[in-house]
Amino acid sequence: MSVTEANDLRSLAEQSGAWPFEEARKIVARLKKKPKDEVIFSTGYGPSGLPHIGTFGEVARTTMVRHAFRVLTDDKIKTRLIAFSDDMDGLRKVPDNVPNKELLAQDLGKPLTRVRDPFGTHASFGAHNNARLRAFLDTFGFDYEFLSATECYTSGRFDKALLQVLANFDKVMAIMLPSLREERAQSYSPFLPISQTTGIVLQVPVTAHDAKAGTITYEDPDTKDSITTPVTGGHCKLQWKPDWAMRWLALGVDYEMAGKDLIDSVKLSGEINRAIGGTPPEGFNYELFLDEKGQKISKSKGNGLTIEEWLRYASPESLSLFMYREPKAAKRLYFDVIPRNVDEYFQFLDGYQRQDGKQRLGNPVWHIHSGEPPKADMPLTFQLMLTLVSSSNAENAETLWGFIGRYRPGVTPQTHPKLDAMVGYAINYYRDFVAPTKKFREPNADDRKALTDLRDALSNLAGDSSAEDIQNVVYEIGRREPYLDEKKKGKDGRPGVSLDWFNMLYQVLLGQEKGPRFGTFVAAYGLQNTVDMIDGALARSA
Repeated sequence: MSVTEANDLRSLAEQSGAWPFEEARKIVARLKKKPKDEVIFSTGYGPSGLPHIGTFGEVARTTMVRHAFRVLTDDKIKTRLIAFSDDMDGLRKVPDNVPNKELLAQDLGKPLTRVRDPFGTHASFGAHNNARLRAFLDTFGFDYEFLSATECYTSGRFDKALLQVLANFDKVMAIMLPSLREERAQSYSPFLPISQTTGIVLQVPVTAHDAKAGTITYEDPDTKDSITTPVTGGHCKLQWKPDWAMRWLALGVDYEMAGKDLIDSVKLSGEINRAIGGTPPEGFNYELFLDEKGQKISKSKGNGLTIEEWLRYASPESLSLFMYREPKAAKRLYFDVIPRNVDEYFQFLDGYQRQDGKQRLGNPVWHIHSGEPPKADMPLTFQLMLTLVSSSNAENAETLWGFIGRYRPGVTPQTHPKLDAMVGYAINYYRDFVAPTKKFREPNADDRKALTDLRDALSNLAGDSSAEDIQNVVYEIGRREPYLDEKKKGKDGRPGVSLDWFNMLYQVLLGQEKGPRFGTFVAAYGLQNTVDMIDGALARSA
């Protein structure tokens, strides 16, 4: 990119209303007050449960802000993205979605990196979940540095910041105590010692603290002995709000976002960070993802989509689109959102080529692909693909490619590898979600008459009729009672066709509630195949 092009891009970025640029401008303003040679972006992960898509979303969104910042600063300031795992937290409860639960039950209270792995593949449960997270982030090609809380605590990396917390013990307590219930406040301490005998993270009062010696004293809950232990070297960890504040200071974090449920926690951690000599990072609070019932997604319950599940049914780019859009709006994260995100990703990609510079910076694909989106080349929609699989009960890619080859001559798995991948996604999605829920509606008398007329009209069309020609026939047959829509007018001024007509076609012929443009479907599926389908539906309901 030339200097002129870079300047033009930066100028457009400074005016862009896309949310990653709005966030990046906060960091630019921060640097004007407190210049730095390197900006640290951070995301946090609690490996008490298996990684889910919400975890990925935080990394993806932060990556988008990081790239926006680099554009605003002409990439002259070094940046790093830290994916931080709070794997020294004590295991509080056994997750619902893991095997060998009895094994985990025996290790309750221990740091996650000391809890045995119920999957039997890693040294600990924390290590297993960390590996799952890293493998997924690597699949997406994220540029990040992984850090483990256990490693940072035990290696001494956090020692200086921990001593800062100890030196400001009373200030931290003054910030935290008003936020706690009376009973909790009586025993609260920002430092949680690790038991020397059981290895459990102890929730015990601190009876004394010595900033000069770098130690705290507490009463062992089992022996009642008075124990003095260093706060450094992994002998203690911090309660999570002071821990968050300490981590920001120790790592020099400039930007970290968090879920809406943590707004109050972010404020408290920010106050603690200031009390120990830091400057809280910039960031914003994103809305939470909901499951199919509108409940908050939980790692321990496993009630949302897993990372692997989305990638079984759709491309990584479609997931990135889901994360980009409306980060401050609560969204259902369930299987039925996948097809729409697949198709809309390619719509944005296709539209990108026709947009000017300003419009491109507002297009999600610019942020998904860090300013270099590929050219769009997707001759079929995912919705059409699903309908073809559903109507033909295709159980293999060869059958589906037969329809594609007829509809788009010259298009093959070799010429269109992304389409080939979509074929696999569509078959998986059909088998798991469409086939088990297919429910054919029985046509009434009006439906039967219209279907018979549609069958005859399609039979009289030439075999090479275009999708548009077929759609015109479908419209013409539907332009009758009870499918007329007087409020809609065609180009010729005649009444239009209501959605009831198309809903009937999908429900009676395909056993589904919705589908692609019907003329396009018939062109891909084949006129004779569609005629046979109508005959089958009429015979089924005779």
